[in-house]
Amino acid sequence: MQRRSARMISAGFAVVALVAAGCGSATTDAPPATPTAASSGEFPKSIPSGSDGGTVTIDAMPRTIVSLSPTATETLFAVGAGEQVAAVDDQSDYPADAPKTGLSAFTPSLEAIVAYDPDLVITSTDLGLVSSTLAEAGVPTLLLPAATSLDDAYSQIEQVADATGHDTEGDAVVAQMRDRIDAAVASVPTREEPLTYFHELDDTLYTVSSQSFVGQIYGLFGLQSIADGSDAGDYPQLSAETVITADPDMVFLADAQCCGVTAQSVAARPGWGSMTAVRDGRIFPMDEDLSSRWGPRMADQVEAVAAVVQQIPA
Repeated sequence: MQRRSARMISAGFAVVALVAAGCGSATTDAPPATPTAASSGEFPKSIPSGSDGGTVTIDAMPRTIVSLSPTATETLFAVGAGEQVAAVDDQSDYPADAPKTGLSAFTPSLEAIVAYDPDLVITSTDLGLVSSTLAEAGVPTLLLPAATSLDDAYSQIEQVADATGHDTEGDAVVAQMRDRIDAAVASVPTREEPLTYFHELDDTLYTVSSQSFVGQIYGLFGLQSIADGSDAGDYPQLSAETVITADPDMVFLADAQCCGVTAQSVAARPGWGSMTAVRDGRIFPMDEDLSSRWGPRMADQVEAVAAVVQQIPA
């Protein structure tokens, strides 16, 4: 995968203003996600769409779905709607049997989308074009922007399930995710002093704060980003001097797959060899897709972080 593509995926969380969510404990204490539609699976139904309180009406169970979001693609297959998917965008690389095409979510071609004759389109970024134009063509479009919290992600999974006639399956996916995440968090002992981390989105040192979606996942384990307090938002760019001075306990690399960044190349950067994370061998490559998507594999990401934290003595 090219550097530009990987950064565009990672930037998915940064296209909206993310809000903080309490993440200091396991998700068991969180209330169940509010159902987005009647659980009977009957149509027509109205599904929340977008972040402004809008809805989309779906008259009948969709048979030809186009997904312009890697997260939505993963969700569609997880809730049992895979056979209804006719085409997915060029960044949707999971699952492997998803019908990947040259469709772009970043520069959408309405003609190319309509060519699939979809009865439902799902996207995470509208760019002021897709949903309004498709609505004129009579194609319902479900807009699912970057999730701002774990509960938001759960709700979006249920929205996709409800919109495609798989209400029960969506509830089951969310229940399983909650159980796995609770178990992962419970597997890591609480520390008196929080561990600090630097999550590297790319080698220009863009990172995440604790208030970002990814940061909230780290926060489940009491981890604290060295970017907290930055005035550049939830996805700030830090200087090398700032990272070195902050001396994080851990470095997570979300640019290993796309850009070939390794623990060795990080250690070789000027001045980085003095950092605790480098000296103690605490540089951890992370799956960049898990770190930039908010769908069903979010539980995999939480378990991966748990496995890392378990390696560090209390």
